[in-house]
Amino acid sequence: MLTHVLVGDEGRTIELGWTDGKRTRFHAVWLRDNALDDKTRSAGNGQRLITILDIPAKTRIGAAAIKAGALEISFEPEGKTVSFPAQWLRANAYDRDETRQPGWTGDVIQRWTRATMQNAVPRASYPAALHGRGVLREWLSAVRTYGFAVMDGLPAESGALCKVSDLFGYVRETNYGRWFEVRAEVNPNNLAYTNLGLQAHTDNPYRDPVPTLQILSCIENTVEGGESSVVDGFAVAAALQTENPEGFRLLSSHAARFEYAGSSGVRLQAKRPMIELGPDGELICIRFNNRSLAPTVDVPFAEMGAYYAAYRRFAELIEDPSFEVTFKLEPGQAFIVDNTRVMHARKAFSGTGKRWLQGCYADKDGLLSTLAAIEHGFKEAAE
Repeated sequence: MLTHVLVGDEGRTIELGWTDGKRTRFHAVWLRDNALDDKTRSAGNGQRLITILDIPAKTRIGAAAIKAGALEISFEPEGKTVSFPAQWLRANAYDRDETRQPGWTGDVIQRWTRATMQNAVPRASYPAALHGRGVLREWLSAVRTYGFAVMDGLPAESGALCKVSDLFGYVRETNYGRWFEVRAEVNPNNLAYTNLGLQAHTDNPYRDPVPTLQILSCIENTVEGGESSVVDGFAVAAALQTENPEGFRLLSSHAARFEYAGSSGVRLQAKRPMIELGPDGELICIRFNNRSLAPTVDVPFAEMGAYYAAYRRFAELIEDPSFEVTFKLEPGQAFIVDNTRVMHARKAFSGTGKRWLQGCYADKDGLLSTLAAIEHGFKEAAE
């Protein structure tokens, strides 16, 4: 609860006091830009109706008072009065001593290793997720938290994987089509279409932006071997940073290049670091794919040796069994990975029997939006 307000710096700032003894400061221009009235924000969708140029450059706080537990402010020279709920001000305070969780992820992201996840793979049945919002909520939340999850109970038929993406969003179509086949072929245009094992990797790093989700579903699997595995790239990157801060710096501050030219009329290229950080140092993306790594030409000569040493160590950690969770997909099962975080791999399999998987891409914005809408609905129902 608000206890007092103090306007300072000739109206450019305001200090708020709270019952727990904390104090927070705001700038007048920030408050005006984030005003909640219907002339500033759309009542229907919350989008801002003004631009920064609509706010006078010399905006000041003319008067401020606590009324009915809210903060009422009059802005000059507009002569505009706006009320801010105390809870909203506390939730959006930027004047704080404690470390803010970076980005949007906060504490919802949980890094994992084989020890913590091998016997706790998140999963749900498709029929239950389709008909139960609570089940779907838990499954989507697991993808957000751990970066992967398994789904059972799909039809073991071509195109069934799209039913998974339909639960939360849309398929992202690429040059591979709406979906693509993953089974052994003669003279394939991609090594994924062989019976060879595949190193843990993220898909399509040669795209910018990359598809942020990948779904793989099983239609038939009678081979020996061919287990799927996943690796938490964020956990591996954190381990590298702890062990070798300079190597982490090299992989996160210099761009790698990726390319694909395996199909007629397709030439894809991207220039991004293997470990991508946000401006505040938040780990936001892993790109790791030995098959599509192009010559690295953006690292200075003096650092190239150390860069490659860091790249090698990153790869060694990725292949360390302590980071790997494995499972074998049966017909009617699928798994989804956050392609900006979790790397997936495949063990080699025998040349006898059949292994037929299909894959497609989707994007996290749809998944996170659907999850947020479900959570909001549950919250409203509980109030």
